[in-house]
Amino acid sequence: MPRSKLPMALTSELVARCQRREPDPGPEPGQHYFTEAEYDAVARSLLERKPPGPLWVFAYGSLIWKPACETVEHRRATAFGWHRAFTLELTRWRGSRQQPGLMMALERGGRCDGLVYRLPRSGQAEQFGRLLRREVSGPNGMRAVRWITVDVQGARLRALSFWVGPAGLDGRMRQPPDRVAHVLARACGHLGSGAEYLFHTVRELERHGIQDGGLWRLQQLVAEEILQLHSPGEG
Repeated sequence: MPRSKLPMALTSELVARCQRREPDPGPEPGQHYFTEAEYDAVARSLLERKPPGPLWVFAYGSLIWKPACETVEHRRATAFGWHRAFTLELTRWRGSRQQPGLMMALERGGRCDGLVYRLPRSGQAEQFGRLLRREVSGPNGMRAVRWITVDVQGARLRALSFWVGPAGLDGRMRQPPDRVAHVLARACGHLGSGAEYLFHTVRELERHGIQDGGLWRLQQLVAEEILQLHSPGEG
């Protein structure tokens, strides 16, 4: 059967088996977290460094299905020289300190097909602030917030993206697909599970006609892991 006709192996029903109530463990001790005033200052600083023209944000993961800011347009885009990879460890949000999860970042090499969102001209500092509050918690995360060049139907433009080349950040991990699937099928935090994160990302990419072979294979592996973990009838 052609790929375009194949349903996802990872279904909403399988994702539901991974969901569980997890308390928010709160901030990590000893880490510096932005105050509201610091978030506003960082947003203004990013705007000051914005390239001329419209304000674009490149989305390759959860920002595709949950932009977290007001947008007026979206287009398919390709970031050459970067690829998606589950290399960031989570002990909060979609993981816990007892069962850490994994989140995608953009790592060097290859290509990444995603979307660019254009933000409205008015209130850009506020929109940036909303994005920052969702994506980063302090100065450490800002090291992986970058303006990158993306290709949109043959035209090149500059777009802001998050977790780009996070070399040296705490929690960076490189693991084979079967190990990533093992983690995503088990990890859950107060915002949801790793399986849910992958499910929404792959589903939305497919909806926009974007096929990522690595993520497609990964969702199959995660589905198999969940079936082994939560077989019907098991108590």
